[in-house]
Amino acid sequence: MIPAAFEYHRPSSVKDALKMLADLPDAKLLAGGHSLLPLMKFRLASPLHLIDLGRIDALRQIRAEGSTLVIGALATHWMVESSESVKQHVPLLAETARKVGDVQVRNAGTIGGSVAHADPAADYPAALLAADAKFVAEGPNGRRTLGVDGFFTGVFSTALDPQEILTEVRVPFQDARTGTAYLKFAHPASGFAVVGVAAALRLNGGRIAQARIGITGVGPAAFRPKAVEELLTGKPLEARSVAEAANLAADGVDVNEDLFASSEYRAHLARVFTKRAVMQAGEQAGARSR
Repeated sequence: MIPAAFEYHRPSSVKDALKMLADLPDAKLLAGGHSLLPLMKFRLASPLHLIDLGRIDALRQIRAEGSTLVIGALATHWMVESSESVKQHVPLLAETARKVGDVQVRNAGTIGGSVAHADPAADYPAALLAADAKFVAEGPNGRRTLGVDGFFTGVFSTALDPQEILTEVRVPFQDARTGTAYLKFAHPASGFAVVGVAAALRLNGGRIAQARIGITGVGPAAFRPKAVEELLTGKPLEARSVAEAANLAADGVDVNEDLFASSEYRAHLARVFTKRAVMQAGEQAGARSR
């Protein structure tokens, strides 16, 4: 299908983009285009103005800043996947990026576009929750930093203000004693996560000292199953205790349902993949501790 008519704009800086966003009625930001353009083609979105951020090269940088990895919002999935800095300091994100879509999507889609779009089945939110990420946004009132907890608020909804632009994703370096994993049951047509689980575990003496888990695809937004994390903490890394905790993965969640997977099946997958991700992350943490 063909999108409705719109005016196209290409700012060369975040400042210019913010001015356009403030001045132009019914304007939308374009990052990689893999979320917005299909919506426009199906006339599910018909913005009057399209602001393409693609010329703002400063938003594509990936750099280390102290003990934090800073990823520009326009870094493509391929850049995240292949960056030596990401693989060294936050390998969970490199692993997650490798599992996004297909080669074409990974070469054009961006981490910032995915995060701001907040598709309930996107991969990054789970990993960013497990990695305790932060997001930097710039708007008419200046620059602010938002924590990942509470950032994803609902279906295609985040804590970003409509007049703000997400500019950076900031992730603390992975602790040397921490193991991570991202596992998903992918939809065979779209590659989106029917269920995706990211886990970050730190062991101490064979017991789980700290656990952070992110789950995507299951509810209206990605979330941390706090009950699972609490039950795991202090327990040995054993299949029985991990399975007991993983049974709580979908508790209290309004589980998604569609033609591909019922809510019951999704909840079952959430439990299975939480157990697998926790065990894999724990085994990696154990190997790092030796």
